[in-house]
Parts: sequence; structure tokens; C-alpha cells
Amino acid sequence: MRAILRTIGELSITLGVVLLLFCAYLLWGTSAYTERHQRILQRQLVAEQADKPLGKVELGGAVALIRIPRLGASYKYAIVEGVEDEHLRQGPGHYPGSAQPGEIGNFVVSGHRTTYAAPFNRIDELKKGDPIVVDAREARYTYEVTGTKIVEPTEVDVIEPVPGHPGKKADKAVITLSTCHPEYSARQRLIVFGSLTKTEERDVI
Repeated sequence: MRAILRTIGELSITLGVVLLLFCAYLLWGTSAYTERHQRILQRQLVAEQADKPLGKVELGGAVALIRIPRLGASYKYAIVEGVEDEHLRQGPGHYPGSAQPGEIGNFVVSGHRTTYAAPFNRIDELKKGDPIVVDAREARYTYEVTGTKIVEPTEVDVIEPVPGHPGKKADKAVITLSTCHPEYSARQRLIVFGSLTKTEERDVI
């Protein structure tokens, strides 16, 4: 009996160590992957800005930089085109087919909350009136937070051109940030809404 208990104890310790290592990988290993791709995407934005390329950004390409002052002076992520797993591992992803930065309609961006650098981990801290700055190739667009909402994954009307109003024609530029809720769960979605308040042309990102 003692041998059995000792074996069970040793297996439990081994399993615990494996789980700790796995958690460490999820928190730090995946972040390293994202940070590496972020450097590539941000360099891509700077390089392409000089050429002022026209046309649609290809899947996996860099769309713009997002900065959220409330989340710190160093908060800066390149937004990648696409929201499949392979895209969101690189950073926040722009929903293909939704509006471009500054464009009339809904500029929809999704991001991880707990792994892969967790770019949207703290968006629950945003308050009404907080700025969300999006640096695209042609201009800097400043949105202001107008509200937040917790929705079910099936409530996809939040990504409509006019959030919450399927089929309605958009007449202003808005932004929608989406992430999982609560932390460490994909049971619901945390949504942050904002409206465009300022457009500034500038020379460099």
C-alpha cells in the first residue's frame, strides 16, 4: 500500500510540474512568439508607408498601429489583417470586410486576452471618453470610447457597420474592440465601442 501511495504521490508531483511548465509556456512562450512577429509587422508598416501603397491589405499584412494611452505610454501593437488563429497569434486582428481605419463604418479589431502577449487583456479598464489612437499609413485616427458590453459569442451584430443594427447603413466611422470574457475563458465576449473624433495627416508612424 505504501508503494502504491508513494507512486501516486510521485505521479501527482510530476503532473503538477508538467502543468506549471505548460502554463509558463502559455504566458511567456506565446508572448515571445507575438513579440517577434510584432517587430516584423511594425517594420513593415514603416517601410510601406514611404511608398503610400494603395489597395487592400493582404491577409497577414500589417494594417495599422493601435495605441491606447490609458493602458500605458508603451502600449503599441501592429494590427494584422485577419482574425484566424494564425493571425491573432501575431497581434490584434482586423476583421476582413469591416471598415478600414478612419473609414465610414465599423473598424472591427479582435485580440487575445490571456495568451500571445494578451494585447486586449486590460481593455475592460477603458472608460467613456478614453482615446484609442490608430496610426494608419495615411493618417492618425483618434477614436473615443463610447461604451462597453458583454455579449454571447453568437451576438455577431456588434461587428455590423452600425453595431447592433443589422442592415442599417453607416453614416459615421466607429471602432469595435473584441476579446474573450471572462479571463481564461471563451464563454462570452467583451466589447468596447468607440467613435472617430479626430483625423490627422502626418509624415511618419
